[in-house]
Amino acid sequence: MLNTSELPLPSRSSDRLLQPFWEYLLFHHLPLISSHFFPVILAFSSYLFFSIPFAVLDLLGEKVPLFYQYKIQPDRKPTLVMMAKSFLITLYNHIFFVIPSVIITTFILSAPMMPQDAPTLYEVFIDGLAILLLFDTQYYIWHVIHHKNSQLYRWIHSIHHEYMAPFSWSTEMLSIPELLTVGLWSNQDPIILKCHPLTTWLVTVFSIWLSVEDHIGYDLPWTLNHLVPFGLLGGAPAHDMHHQMPSSNFAPFFSHWDRIFGTAVPLNKKNKLRY
Repeated sequence: MLNTSELPLPSRSSDRLLQPFWEYLLFHHLPLISSHFFPVILAFSSYLFFSIPFAVLDLLGEKVPLFYQYKIQPDRKPTLVMMAKSFLITLYNHIFFVIPSVIITTFILSAPMMPQDAPTLYEVFIDGLAILLLFDTQYYIWHVIHHKNSQLYRWIHSIHHEYMAPFSWSTEMLSIPELLTVGLWSNQDPIILKCHPLTTWLVTVFSIWLSVEDHIGYDLPWTLNHLVPFGLLGGAPAHDMHHQMPSSNFAPFFSHWDRIFGTAVPLNKKNKLRY
């Protein structure tokens, strides 16, 4: 029997442009998308997919001046050893903590029911924005607390600040408590907000892109922080400054909380290359 609230039928709603794609997932990949492992697979594969191109750029360095001219800290270059260490920490966390947590969850909770209808594009945008804003608020508060308290910083958050110049692989270089906290919010926020599963998955991919983009170490002119108006997104410049000045730019995505509480610090561009 299909694990859906009703058997999927042809879409009755002309405004549900995602309905054909949703029905394809229901008919052909239901066991996968209804598995508790699917969010983990989606998140980890997105992290890999988005990180690899920038890792290649870092290794090529000055050989690709079109991109290297936008390097924020050109005097601090990630080495292959640094990249391997960051990736192995992420892999270790997933193998020994994330996957066992999911296995335990499968014994406690039944597979989630999939709705028949896809979300509208409006619902994806509004609900997705709500998820991002809620997570941004949660992490801002958590982040400030863990920087203000020396013991919390030392035992929980300091591993993420091992490198003053972030790079793509360091995005998920986290301690177990921080990883589990972020994972809890990522899983529970969409449930609290009653979001469609497809919206949740799309936001998962998008938020990981934002996180990787924050850590790439390049102030590229076509990244989202430049494309979204009014400086609403911090992007790589803001997070790079956070690693240089840990008392600044605490928000993961948006800039409003840092502006409101006076923790926003603009990028110091004196060290950027110009060709």
